[in-house]
Amino acid sequence: MQAAFPALAAILALLVYVGTAVNVSRMRVRHNVRAPSVNGPAEFERAFRVHQNTQEQLVLFIPALWLFTLLVSALWGGLIGLVWVAARIFYVYSYLRDPDSRAPGFAVAFACSLVLLLGALAGALVNLR
Repeated sequence: MQAAFPALAAILALLVYVGTAVNVSRMRVRHNVRAPSVNGPAEFERAFRVHQNTQEQLVLFIPALWLFTLLVSALWGGLIGLVWVAARIFYVYSYLRDPDSRAPGFAVAFACSLVLLLGALAGALVNLR
């Protein structure tokens, strides 16, 4: 049951990703940006970048979350994972509203990923003994 908490964080993170994908599709229709083009009005391009950046961040976050959960703590992995989700949601809304305001959400989410990754590394090293 302990893995349910980080699993919830992972599921919510993936739902954030799905939400950004749906938003890109909505913007394609709204602004008549036909695939495979990724150029269009600024509103579309912001939605596209948010989606791409979320995908890029998931590549680090998901494995780091599970490695931390297995090697350190499911409770803390879940908590840090939920902070990551909240920070990404803040990033999404900030970037879509004003790209210059995206930094705090990005920084907090990235810091969460680094804590998970470095914590997992420490857990792995401790478990080598």
